[in-house]
Amino acid sequence: MNQPTPHAAATDDSGQQHPAHDEVDHERRHRPDTVENAAATPAKEQPYAALGLKPDEYEAIKALLGRRPTSGELAMYSVMWSEHCSYKSSKVHLKQFGQKVSDEMKTHLMVGMGENAGVVDVGEGWAVTFKIESHNHPSYIEPFQGAATGVGGIVRDIISMGARPVAVMDALRFGAIDHADTARVVPGVVSGISHYGNCLGLPNIGGETYFDAVYQANPLVNALAVGVLRHEDLHLANARGVGNKVVLFGARTGGDGIGGASILASDTFSEGGPTKRPAVQVGDPFAEKVLIECCLELYRDGLVEGIQDLGAAGISCATSELASNGDGGMVIDLDKVLLRDPSLTAEEILMSESQERMMAIVEPAKLDAFLAMTAKWDVETSVLGEVTDTGRLIIHWRGETIVDVDPTTVAVDGPVYHRPMVRPAWLDALQADSASTLPRAADDAALQTEVLRVLGSANLADASWITNQYDYYVGGNTALAVPDDGGMIRVDEESGLGVALATDANGRYCQLDPYVGAQLALAEAYRNVAATGASPRAVSDCLNFGSPENPEVMWQFAQAVEGLADGCLELGIPVTGGNVSFYNQTGDVPIHPTPVVAVMGVIDHVDRRLPSGWQDDGENLYLLGVTRDELDGSVWAGVVHEHLGGRPPQVDLAAEKNLAGLMAAAAEEALVTSAHDLSDGGLITTLAEGVLRFGVGARVWITELCERDGLDATAALLSESGARMLVSVAREDDVKFRGLCEGRDVSVLRVGVTDAEVDGLEVQDCFALSHEQLRHAHRDTLPAHFGAVVGG
Repeated sequence: MNQPTPHAAATDDSGQQHPAHDEVDHERRHRPDTVENAAATPAKEQPYAALGLKPDEYEAIKALLGRRPTSGELAMYSVMWSEHCSYKSSKVHLKQFGQKVSDEMKTHLMVGMGENAGVVDVGEGWAVTFKIESHNHPSYIEPFQGAATGVGGIVRDIISMGARPVAVMDALRFGAIDHADTARVVPGVVSGISHYGNCLGLPNIGGETYFDAVYQANPLVNALAVGVLRHEDLHLANARGVGNKVVLFGARTGGDGIGGASILASDTFSEGGPTKRPAVQVGDPFAEKVLIECCLELYRDGLVEGIQDLGAAGISCATSELASNGDGGMVIDLDKVLLRDPSLTAEEILMSESQERMMAIVEPAKLDAFLAMTAKWDVETSVLGEVTDTGRLIIHWRGETIVDVDPTTVAVDGPVYHRPMVRPAWLDALQADSASTLPRAADDAALQTEVLRVLGSANLADASWITNQYDYYVGGNTALAVPDDGGMIRVDEESGLGVALATDANGRYCQLDPYVGAQLALAEAYRNVAATGASPRAVSDCLNFGSPENPEVMWQFAQAVEGLADGCLELGIPVTGGNVSFYNQTGDVPIHPTPVVAVMGVIDHVDRRLPSGWQDDGENLYLLGVTRDELDGSVWAGVVHEHLGGRPPQVDLAAEKNLAGLMAAAAEEALVTSAHDLSDGGLITTLAEGVLRFGVGARVWITELCERDGLDATAALLSESGARMLVSVAREDDVKFRGLCEGRDVSVLRVGVTDAEVDGLEVQDCFALSHEQLRHAHRDTLPAHFGAVVGG
């Protein structure tokens, strides 16, 4: 076991050599703010406001303790009671995810909300854990490290459940594509994600990228990770067993990331202290790769009783959560923490969010074996203390007691707010401003021009500039990846069992109606998973909103959560966990409500997967579902008319469920050769992407569609109605497939054929777009702003 050397000169995070015993350092180390001192000096002023605590919260802490907090306790409460860690503004609404639950939703759920990540039974003794979280603000301040450590943090959540991480995804939102600062943020974020994920050897199998001026100074970087485990390998975050050891292992603790989860500058604690330390964590993917393998071998040999990753709030979070989830007590010696920078104060050690660290609970009889395993992997390890049944979390530093708290008051029983909510005063006017009043193309030539503008718009254009920087086949288990509708990973090589995942959100729809918009995000992710041939099984969400202190934002949040909870109940799939990210705004202007929904589905054999484009000549193209004239909030309205108004498309979750059941059956019976959902950009976008996927052309007709559903050509091609999919079917399977649609109560209409002789896409009686036109419109947009595509 490696122990710190307390008196040696050291190299700090910036690489600067400095002595460990200057005057300030000596003062800090030898005059800690102890529990005894706190009791004796009740009138001492403390910087609670600078740490993000409200006056009434500070008074509540004093009431809980019966005295003022020590500076170490204040540090812990400030980070653990922050919005990011405590969910104090969102708890009252998030309860719906646990309340609106049917027996169907419980069938495959092994671990739900409250743990590091949800766990779902996928059959054959296998389980999958997955979660999506945000790293938004750090990614604006320092795009590369912010995004990289976002990936690292979510991967450690997966490790902590006892699983091997197998893939990552990302959902990204940036400012206007032509804004100068977007050119700073996008390359940094993308390279941070690719660097960390590629170094870990994890394929990036999909996600989404949107550009909109509302995210200009507040990009959204939401990272998802998925892992697989056998049922018996499941581990939870609790500290049980009096006398069991509390062990910190992984990277040393440094000064980076202090206060990343709160509003903290480290030198708030003491005048004359070090300059402000980096607010964004610094990641080391190679250290995390070693940590992954070390953890998996520790699990294999049964050397861990409980485990927790160190992410937001660092040691403050890990100790308080493990203790409160276990036997209720813990004693810690903070001097045993291995440091990269010995000038750190106790408060900084408690709050540091340095990456690549884990905390384990280990039986004394297994400690030597645990230490031997970490030594084998060259992972630095220190025993910090042990589990007690006192109901107190006690932390010592320099021989003094600096923390003595009930851990549940830190990690569980923080403040809960019923924030004021009000429906925005501007919403009625926005919803009344329908896109139905916008002029539509007067002739075929004008319609073709509008279609090309839509296909080349920033949010529909080919994302290869981003995705080519990711490795999406490393590991050899990727069955589907970008540009297919969902990513798919093989779980078991022998049986072929696999899981598919998709992430979706539409801030424009949510701005028009957050309840409906959230359900549309859920429906699209659900449909994208169904398009792969998998059966949707569970949900994780990342809820990105403005300030909860704004009653209009709080109303949007409540509506979105209610919409998701109601939608999951109707679809029969549970929310297994996720993340809330508030304060996403510039000044007083919030982003559009952006609830990102990730859906995971199961397929019994990845050989039955369905790609998003057709590969063979002479197959029939069928449109599944009903098209309505729904252009409010659409890409067409935004790109052609710079318009946002009206009401988003209708949600029909019963139709979505029928469609998903049909697709699972069609995949199992091999009746469909490709499938692509219809969403942003409507039918024409799905057709263009289908042609470009493998280069096989198509002839399409829309006259019958217009007549059946009462549409004009603009609506037929560009409406964004839900519960729709385009599939290709070999002619010999036509009768069986149409019979399957009838039996599943899914509307079906033949709208075209694949034709290798057609150069691109021919929309009969309207216009034709050559392969070259499609490629130019679809693939040139991002490179024009960010440079050449890697490997392009």
